[in-house]
Amino acid sequence: MTSDKMLTRIGGLLRQAESTDNPHEAEAFMEAAQRLATSTSIDLAVARSHSASREKQATPTQRVVPIGEAGKRGLKTFVQLFVSIAAANDVTCDVARSSTQVFAYGFASDIDTTEALYSSLLVQMVRASDAYIKSGEYKNETAVRTVVEKIGRRSYKRQETVVVAAVTARLNFQTAFATRVGKRLAAVKKEAESKAVSEEKPDAGTALVLRNKEVELKDYYSSNSTARGTWRSRSAGAGYSHGASRAGDRAGRAARLGGETEISRGSKQLGR
Repeated sequence: MTSDKMLTRIGGLLRQAESTDNPHEAEAFMEAAQRLATSTSIDLAVARSHSASREKQATPTQRVVPIGEAGKRGLKTFVQLFVSIAAANDVTCDVARSSTQVFAYGFASDIDTTEALYSSLLVQMVRASDAYIKSGEYKNETAVRTVVEKIGRRSYKRQETVVVAAVTARLNFQTAFATRVGKRLAAVKKEAESKAVSEEKPDAGTALVLRNKEVELKDYYSSNSTARGTWRSRSAGAGYSHGASRAGDRAGRAARLGGETEISRGSKQLGR
């Protein structure tokens, strides 16, 4: 399957997923889409390794992906969601200090897949967090936050207990959602790669191809990234809500992208 056909099918799955509330389909939705993406990525990597014309082979690239406008609340959780999806699709990311954009490094087809999955999961994450906030569950909980006080020339940190604010609950919910989604996608990727290696055709050399791809991507990133420091998904003084995090984790477990039975039927172009 070519990358264009794969994106076409994932596009159909995304629209199906966003329009259904059937809980029985939810469990297989994300795994199906990620399995399709990983299998196609492996096929493309094997094809590249056996290409007779090295000059025409695809090479890693860099792409700037906009996340949101500066000052918008929750940008870090949006970034975390994107980075979590990217990691499961062989894409490495640098993040702007303002969290307004991400610099994605990888093969174009893998970056396309990451963007497609992110677009749908972002809708689900925001929708689920909105529902949680409207439920008012967070209002009965307290949170612990870190406060920095400056006395003279020295700064001191202390923790204080406060009533959970809506913004704190939302951020914790979305952070947990993104973390859970990342774990699910990573597990599916590992399973799909193991299956591909065990069922490979003679002379395919899938395991070696995957290793060579990993090395090529690392070399490309090292040569092109100008990042300094480490991006943090949460601020040091941000409050923490156990209830919101648990709710976000549950929503992440139920997040969906497409059903197994729909994979062979996706026929519409990817909505951008």
